[in-house]
Amino acid sequence: MISLAKKALLIIAPENFRDEELLHTKEELERAGVATVVASSKRGEARGMLGATVTPDITLDQVRVDEYDGIIFVGGSGSAVYFKDKKAISIAGEAFKKGKKMGAICIAPVILANAGVLKDKRATVFPGEYVQKIISGGAIYQEKAVVIDGNVITANGPSAAREFGRAIAKALKG
Repeated sequence: MISLAKKALLIIAPENFRDEELLHTKEELERAGVATVVASSKRGEARGMLGATVTPDITLDQVRVDEYDGIIFVGGSGSAVYFKDKKAISIAGEAFKKGKKMGAICIAPVILANAGVLKDKRATVFPGEYVQKIISGGAIYQEKAVVIDGNVITANGPSAAREFGRAIAKALKG
């Protein structure tokens, strides 16, 4: 039997992902009937900035972009490990080329910018030094909580996590 449920991949840092950005986003997706899978660069328990612990379902090396309808990069200070990570950038680039729904919250939009995903796209990011990083990647910065431009949805931080999750769920459900 073929599953008609939409499936989203949430990519977190092995250390210092932002708890709400994973947990609230995941809750909103699952509430909307979207199946979720959590990936990280390392096996074993990942720890959030506020103490949440999560054991990722898979590692980045096991990600097959074709298996997902949406690819989401979760922020938090730890997500900076992916800014120049070849595997993370490759996943983002491939997903974008294949027309998947893309999401990134907090500082994670920098990953999308570095993968060329934000070129000529309206996007937001956590305030401060990261604004220039996404602009350097071709983004048209918007000072908003959540920005949707085509298949790309970005959010500026933990307080936007629920709205971000709902926006992705809505985009996935069409």
